[in-house]
Amino acid sequence: MIKWAGRLITLYGAAHTLLALTLLGAARHAGAWFSGALWHDDLAHMSTANTAYWLSVFSFGPPLATVGLIVLWLDRRQLAPPQFLAWALGIWTLLGAVVLPLTPWPIPLVAGVLLLAGTRRAVRRAA
Repeated sequence: MIKWAGRLITLYGAAHTLLALTLLGAARHAGAWFSGALWHDDLAHMSTANTAYWLSVFSFGPPLATVGLIVLWLDRRQLAPPQFLAWALGIWTLLGAVVLPLTPWPIPLVAGVLLLAGTRRAVRRAA
């Protein structure tokens, strides 16, 4: 269960970032990102380059993929991730589902449930 949770979390984070860069065309703003054009951009009235940056490179995608990879790394070493990680992912996902219900929020929710079940099983086995 932990392995599948890690895979889903990694896939979800990576897919969000890659789809934003490619399908939504955020990568076409990379020149502005690296030229310093965002340094003085108004966050209340963001430019399209700044919006693309926050949707892709600086979105939740890269950190979420990193968390998924850490979960997989722990699983390979037969270490159970902490349960608070599953709870945090579940609460964050449900909050996102309330704010934006027409998103693929069930995927990280399933990953959170799998992670919680897997960590609880690992704790019981260790006791």
